[in-house]
Amino acid sequence: MKNSFKELKHDELVAKRVELRKSYFDFRFQAVVGHVENPVQARNLRRQIARLETLINAAGAAGAAGSAGKAPAAAAAKK
Repeated sequence: MKNSFKELKHDELVAKRVELRKSYFDFRFQAVVGHVENPVQARNLRRQIARLETLINAAGAAGAAGSAGKAPAAAAAKK
């Protein structure tokens, strides 16, 4: 499961993050009510969300670094 997120595109990563956050929210709600079969699942969900966040931020940083080099040149071309 650790490496399955690396081959996803940015949009898919964001969609998967939303899905996992909803799953984690539902899990926490069930934990309060008391109907949790596997309490370790909370830790696994948090870790998966963290992995997704890391990949999304890395992709965003790579995109920002690539566009940061182009932005001054584009601004100079407009003048």
